[in-house]
Amino acid sequence: MRRVLARVFSPRSNKLSFERWGLRFRNRVGLGAGFDKNARYLRELDVLGFGFVEIGTITPLPQAGNPRPRLFRLPQDRALINRMGFNNDGAEAVAERLRMFREKFRDSEMLIGGNIGKNKGTPNEYAWRDYRACFEALHPFVDFFVVNVSSPNTPGLRDLQEKDSLRQILARLIMGKEHPKRPLFLKIAPDLTEPQLDDVITLSMDLGLDGIVATNTTTGREGLKTSVKKLQQIGSGGLSGRPLRPLSTQIVKYIHEKTAGQMPIIASGGIFHARDAREKLEAGASLIEVWTAFIYEGPSIVKRICSGKSR
Repeated sequence: MRRVLARVFSPRSNKLSFERWGLRFRNRVGLGAGFDKNARYLRELDVLGFGFVEIGTITPLPQAGNPRPRLFRLPQDRALINRMGFNNDGAEAVAERLRMFREKFRDSEMLIGGNIGKNKGTPNEYAWRDYRACFEALHPFVDFFVVNVSSPNTPGLRDLQEKDSLRQILARLIMGKEHPKRPLFLKIAPDLTEPQLDDVITLSMDLGLDGIVATNTTTGREGLKTSVKKLQQIGSGGLSGRPLRPLSTQIVKYIHEKTAGQMPIIASGGIFHARDAREKLEAGASLIEVWTAFIYEGPSIVKRICSGKSR
């Protein structure tokens, strides 16, 4: 059955592969963090043909996340609002699942990224300890790391995008890199001001970061078709999906031009079809991630993007 599903959903062409950071991606389409928070569905996602999957966001200790309901569809906008709050089983439990997956499915070509964060109760001045703990626990089982300081759903987390706080976290992770090396990426918010974005770029270049994931969800609600009344009923949370596409592309292009193409970028935000993927790649991205589009478009999304087809 697995082989049948793979033939139906997974793109099959060696021409799609992409190599960078000492890693071989079977294609450039990944699944962003937040879908498989606890590394429970890696085999199924492998069958669907994703080039890579981010698990998490993982925190050192398990946490339940924010009260439900916390995920809302905006079908008129092809968007989602979520305020999940880093609900996950904790680094130890996830590391054990990853170990079992690696042992059982040694033939898997799908790369796995560990998206790491801090527990809600950890003060920001000690946040680096949480990121370091997750880094150490997951290091043997993931191919790369993504540092998440940009979710709008953990109080105070986005404050960690400020230069001094960010330096403390990233420097300690870079100093702690072990062998074999694990590429380290930073996931940023689309709501940064230009000076804040410049600080992030400068710091990332100075520290020798391997890349930036642009972008996380936005707290903005401009230009939506969904009624104001409905949005007020939903309340706070990060907006993802189609409305985020222009802003995300703008930030990808800004980073690419500001660094003269020297900072690799994983683009995320509003990628539903092959034309959206091309837009991100032409703006300067090396890889792309989907999430909301996977919910709306279904399990064949990787194959359709890779083949250049739209529904």
